[in-house]
Amino acid sequence: MSILDVESVERATIAAVSPEEVLELDGWLLAFDSGTIGRAKSAAPLAHVAADVGVIEQIEAEYATRGLPAVFRLATDTCFDALRVQLQQRGYVAAKPTWVQTASVQAMRQVTNQPIADVDSTPDAAWTALFLGEGFDPVDGASRVNSLSRSTRNVYASVREAGQTVAGGAASFSHGWASVHGMRTAAGYRGQGLAGRVLAGLAKAAVDRVYDQVFLQVEANNPAAQALYKRAGFTTAWTYEYWTKNSIKRC
Repeated sequence: MSILDVESVERATIAAVSPEEVLELDGWLLAFDSGTIGRAKSAAPLAHVAADVGVIEQIEAEYATRGLPAVFRLATDTCFDALRVQLQQRGYVAAKPTWVQTASVQAMRQVTNQPIADVDSTPDAAWTALFLGEGFDPVDGASRVNSLSRSTRNVYASVREAGQTVAGGAASFSHGWASVHGMRTAAGYRGQGLAGRVLAGLAKAAVDRVYDQVFLQVEANNPAAQALYKRAGFTTAWTYEYWTKNSIKRC
């Protein structure tokens, strides 16, 4: 993926998760937030090129000023080897490897032949309730709903049954990309292809807005989601890890 594409994906990511504050610093995008979404409260480089290790102290200072721990969201590319060495020496550890995957919107649309999810411009109460339901951390769920709902660039997909949203997700549109976020299926409804219906609904929303490329981010230890995304045409562009001194949630 080109340097320009890395930058556009990172900017689109931040636009989707809508952190409370964003700062650009020497080729890095710093996101500050009090919620649980790691992408909304970490620092990521805007290009996969060798970085000056002196930026570590500058980034730490910006997070410290806001009373937050510094978290580095760093691709596993070899260009960051020197930076990783410095982070390790400063007591940072890497965790939660995550794949950034891309696909064509048309391929994602073909993931299912079942009826596609409904898509709305605002999240309704049933969509919100899905994130707070059985099997999900309610604090994390509330934080994700709040973050995704803040963005003016997002839409919200729902598969409904008897007035209840049993599967849902969100898509965002910015910087030349559609992106997928917050995929959820209610306990008791998994394994029925509902997530594919959500993806297809979000893909139609992207087609309607004349977007032709889409990305998402999936944890490396989530084979069930990876299998779905593979069927939808996604391939991995790069892998990143969260580098932190603290055992905070990073997802």
